[in-house]
Amino acid sequence: MFYWIFKWSLFLPVVRLVWRPQVTGRENVPESGPAIVVCNHTSAVETFIVPAVIPRRLTFPAKAELFAEGGGPAKRLVAWFLTVVGQVPMDRSGGRASAGSMDSVLQVLKNGELLAIFPEGTRSPDGRLYKGKTGVARLVLQARVPIIPIGIRDTRVQRTRRFNIPYYRRAKIAIGAPIDFDRYAAAASDRNVLRYVTDEIMAAVQARSGQEYVDAYGASVKAALADGRELASAVVVARPGLGRPVPPVPGTPSEPAHPPLPADSTPAETVEDVTT
Repeated sequence: MFYWIFKWSLFLPVVRLVWRPQVTGRENVPESGPAIVVCNHTSAVETFIVPAVIPRRLTFPAKAELFAEGGGPAKRLVAWFLTVVGQVPMDRSGGRASAGSMDSVLQVLKNGELLAIFPEGTRSPDGRLYKGKTGVARLVLQARVPIIPIGIRDTRVQRTRRFNIPYYRRAKIAIGAPIDFDRYAAAASDRNVLRYVTDEIMAAVQARSGQEYVDAYGASVKAALADGRELASAVVVARPGLGRPVPPVPGTPSEPAHPPLPADSTPAETVEDVTT
């Protein structure tokens, strides 16, 4: 109940007023059934914009520390809010605790709901798209649900040239058709398969966001920047997975290395304005 109260009374009006989102492909969100929504992450506000423009309820896994008891008033408020809107804690410490929190995440999909994930694991330090973590592939192959790729643009704060006044451009949200990876479900523990599925998910996001892709984890780049150094492995490539061999589907021969996406790979979609 609180999810819908906050969405309709607070988040949707604010999103419409400040970011005036223009949405394409909303028809690609199935009316029912489980799926994982994945999108790029350039700004903290995307946590509110994506649920505002998706008609169905979205559940985000949030780090378990945000749900912990204690702390100051702000921390307790965050924990209360995440709990009442039905978000699920994700333990990242490893072992049984992490396995238990994964069960909670999977339960969202078993209930036939939508799960939302930012595969990069952190916000982009410079607006470019970074390497996805394979946890999203593990979820997809274990739950055997489709992926709904979303590309988001123009959610970062801008500033005027003369007076340095902050403002936002009109946000663009492109929602792609569901993608199925069931053919690899039998190889869900294969590292090459996990990397391939993750790269394909990120490539689908890139095709809609139009971002330059950096073949390095965003968290590693942030850590390097904090130390005042550049990450030598942060190389720009045409698309995720470029040059890596496509793993064979169980029971079939292998395929050649993945070619880059063609320039016109983004499908034509109907533009829908959330402000109307």
